[in-house]
Amino acid sequence: MNIENTKAQMRKGVLEYCILSIIKKQNQYTSEILSTLKQGKMLVVEGTVYPLLTRLKNSELLSYHWEESTSGPPRKYYSITKKGVETLKELDQSWNDLHRAVTHITQSKKQTK
Repeated sequence: MNIENTKAQMRKGVLEYCILSIIKKQNQYTSEILSTLKQGKMLVVEGTVYPLLTRLKNSELLSYHWEESTSGPPRKYYSITKKGVETLKELDQSWNDLHRAVTHITQSKKQTK
């Protein structure tokens, strides 16, 4: 078993949830999203985030607009849509359910063999 591959798959599984949560707090551009993910110790690369943002936009969970920047080219700012907020609520519930289940299983006093 390749533990690094398993850990990467676990991160990928919650990445959409994390990105929607970040953008719900305020409109963000990609560098800010990456920075927040890195601050949270979520190891991701730009090549993973850009296609995911496009997929979330195409699914109508995010929208974007361009803003001029004083320090370079215009920036694409993402915002969460009404559909995205509803999806995030469902993901919150799913995450809580999953967390409870995993905690119950992994911290069970009675281990079977």
